[in-house]
Amino acid sequence: MALDEVLWQSAATPCLRFYRWDHPALSFGYFGRYADVAQYQSERDIVRRCTGGGIVFHGTDFTYALIVPANDLLQLGSPLGVYTFVHTAVQDSLQKSGIQATLVPTKIGAVAPHLHPDAAPDAENQPPESASPTGPDTCFTRPVAADIVLADKKIAGAAQRRSRRGLLQQGSIQNLDLPSCFVANLVGNLSRNVTRGVLDEALIERAQELATSKYATEVWLRRT
Repeated sequence: MALDEVLWQSAATPCLRFYRWDHPALSFGYFGRYADVAQYQSERDIVRRCTGGGIVFHGTDFTYALIVPANDLLQLGSPLGVYTFVHTAVQDSLQKSGIQATLVPTKIGAVAPHLHPDAAPDAENQPPESASPTGPDTCFTRPVAADIVLADKKIAGAAQRRSRRGLLQQGSIQNLDLPSCFVANLVGNLSRNVTRGVLDEALIERAQELATSKYATEVWLRRT
C-alpha cells in the first residue's frame, strides 16, 4: 500500500505495478470501519487503503496498482472512463485465454465505483457510492458498474483515488487460475508503448518510511 502511494505521488508517466501475496491479508477502504474487519485480525494481516471501496480478501488474488498522472488523465477522461478502460482490457485479456468474463454495464451518468472523494471536493465527508449503509461492504459480493463477472460472480474490481497529482487505481482479480500470458496480454491492451521499470532504492526507502509512519500505525488502521 505504501509503495502504491509513493508511486502515485511521484510518477511522471503512467505506471502499472503487479504484485502477489505471500500470506493471507485483508485491505479495506479509506472510509471503512475497523470494527468491521477486527474479527479477522488473528487470521490475516489487515491494512487500510488510501483508496475507497470496501473489504478485499487477499492471498491468492492477482493485484495491481495503476497510476495515471494528471496530464495523462486529461486524455483518458473521467475516473469512470479509466475504470472502464482498464477493466475492458482485463476482460479482453481473459477472453483471449478462453475465460468468457463480461463487464457489468455502465449506466448513463454513473460515477466511478469506489472513488475516494478527492475527485469531488464538495463530498469530502461523504462515503463512497458503493458503501453499505447496514454493514460491512465486501467488495467481491456486490458488482458495480464496469466490474468484471464470470457466471454472475464478480472476479475483478478496483478502488480509486484522484487528486491534483493524478489518479491511483488499486485492483484485484480473484478466484481465477490466470495463464502465464495474461500479464503480457493485459499490458499490450493497455498501451503499445511500454517500458519495464525498476524501483530505485530511494523510492523503496520512501515507501518503507511511509509504511512505518502511516500504514503500520494503529492511528491509520483505526481512523474514524
